[in-house]
Amino acid sequence: MGNSARNAVVTGGASGIGRAIALRLAGAGAEVALLDLDTTGAGAVAAQIAALGRRALAIETDVANAASVGRAVERLHRELGPVEILVNSAGIASFAPFLDMPEADWDRMIAVHLKGTFNCARAFLPDMTAAGWGRVVNVASAGQRPVDLDDLMMQREYDGVEAYRRSKLALIAHTFDLADELAGTGVTANCLHPASLMPTAMVRESGYGTIDSLEQGLHATLRLVVDPGLGGVTGRYFNGPQPARALDQAYDRAFRARLRERTEALLLARQSP
Repeated sequence: MGNSARNAVVTGGASGIGRAIALRLAGAGAEVALLDLDTTGAGAVAAQIAALGRRALAIETDVANAASVGRAVERLHRELGPVEILVNSAGIASFAPFLDMPEADWDRMIAVHLKGTFNCARAFLPDMTAAGWGRVVNVASAGQRPVDLDDLMMQREYDGVEAYRRSKLALIAHTFDLADELAGTGVTANCLHPASLMPTAMVRESGYGTIDSLEQGLHATLRLVVDPGLGGVTGRYFNGPQPARALDQAYDRAFRARLRERTEALLLARQSP
């Protein structure tokens, strides 16, 4: 795997592309921790990894909750040790045009996609910076929409697809901020749209049908983790295996600063122990 990286964390690893990534990383020699609320699914993946002769942990974790992530980190450090690879693939979506409780739905979506990646990055960056090497890969989407900071909670008019797309734009903006912060540490942070409408549970539930294979998304994501040629590449957005450009808003530093301020204030106020 290179750079002596041994331990990887995959959020949302109980199913879909997260599961595929966890299994492939284990096959390449990593020991893997799966952070997921679905303990049954994550446990099954951990058992598959153990059958490959690698250690694996399935830890019940709400990535949007800093205390839950902290407990997972304590156990992971006790049982596996420092982490060099973090793949944030946990995600939720609502494809219903309107919901009875749109604010709660949007709050959860932005919490998982943005606050969850923030919590996990903060938890494991000390390991990576101490090692002088690490990779953070955030699974985003090509389906992005600009975030309206004057209506962050979408109280004027809520749409599930719009909410999902805004949350993914926010995730990309966070990734760029993280890359700037990590400059010169040897740790990279990138994000990608792995593939379009892969055959995952989320996509099946949407009713949209599938376009690309899970293997396509797996290949694109894994490349950002293990390709030695990308060692110095950071703060980038990829569409599949190709460098691409996200929406302009993600590159606007003033917007990113305001987004960070607004979301942190909102989500910290709602954080429960």
